[in-house]
Amino acid sequence: MSAKANEIHLTRLYDAPLEAVWQAWVDPAKAALWWGPRGFTLTNHSKDLRPGGTWRYTMHGPDGTDYPNIATYLEVEPLAKLVYDHGATETTPPLFRVTVLFKTVGQQTQMDMTMTLDTPQAAAQTRQFIKQAGGNATWDRLAEYLAEQQAQPLFVINRSFAAPIEQMYQLWTEPAHIANWLPPTGFSMEFIHADIREGGSSFYSMGNGVVTMYGRAAYLTLKPHHLLQYTQQFCDADGNISRHPFAPVWPETMLTTVRFVAESPTQTRVTVTWQPHGAVTDAELAVFLQARGGMTQGWTGSFDKLDALLGA
Repeated sequence: MSAKANEIHLTRLYDAPLEAVWQAWVDPAKAALWWGPRGFTLTNHSKDLRPGGTWRYTMHGPDGTDYPNIATYLEVEPLAKLVYDHGATETTPPLFRVTVLFKTVGQQTQMDMTMTLDTPQAAAQTRQFIKQAGGNATWDRLAEYLAEQQAQPLFVINRSFAAPIEQMYQLWTEPAHIANWLPPTGFSMEFIHADIREGGSSFYSMGNGVVTMYGRAAYLTLKPHHLLQYTQQFCDADGNISRHPFAPVWPETMLTTVRFVAESPTQTRVTVTWQPHGAVTDAELAVFLQARGGMTQGWTGSFDKLDALLGA
C-alpha cells in the first residue's frame, strides 16, 4: 500500500496469533504494557470499544510529563479493523485519524496502519515528531509484549532506510561496510577475520582509544536479500569467550535476527530482533530485560550512522 502525501503508513508482521494481537490492542490492561515510546507508562481512565465510544488515558513520559489522550472510535470490526481519531484532549481536537487493519499471514499476524492528517506538511511534521519522540518504538514494544506472552523475551527495533533492499543487505553483510556504521557512537571497528556465510564466523574488535572490546559472530542463516541471523559473544584478544566488559551478568550468547522488507524500490525496512541464546540464568535475563532502553540508544546510534552513510 502506498501512502498519500498527507498519510503516514506502516506495516508490521508479528509472530503471534491474530486474536493475541487484537487483544493486545483492545484490552486496556494489556495495551498499558506496551503502548507508547520506550520509557513511557500509561494510566487507563476508561475505554468504550464501539463506534462513538472513547478510550481515555494518560501517558507518562520518562521525565514525568503527563500527556492526556482521548481516542474516539469510528469503526470497530473485531479481529479485522479499527478506525479512530487520535490525540484529542478535553480542550483540543484530534491530531489525526488512524486506520488499523489486522489479518493472518501464515503463522503471523499482519498489522497495517495509516495515520491521516489534514495536509502533507502536517504529515511531515508528525513523522519528524514521532521519530524524535521515539514513537516508532511503540510497535517494537508490541512485538516484545507478544513474545513475552509466549515466554520468549526479546528486544526489537525497526528503521526504514532510503535504499534498495539489495543495497541494505550488502551494507549488513560486507565487513568493510559493517565497520563504518555498526560500532557504538565514538567507537571504531576492525574485523580481524570475517567469513560471512552460513556456517562461517567473524572475529572483530571495537575501540574508542581508551577501551578495546573483542567479539565473535557465528552466522546461522543468510537469505539474500531478506534474512540474516547470527550469534554473538564477547571474547578476549585471543578469541576465547569472555563476558561483557561493563556488564558481567550480561548473557554469554546473543542471537541477532535481521529481516529486510522492501517498502518501495528505494525504501527498505530493517527489523532487528535481539534475544539471549542458549543457557540463560534468571539474573542474566533480568539484566537483558532492564537494558532495553540502553539497547534502543545503542542501535539508534548505529542506525543514525547508517542513515548518514546512505546520505553521504
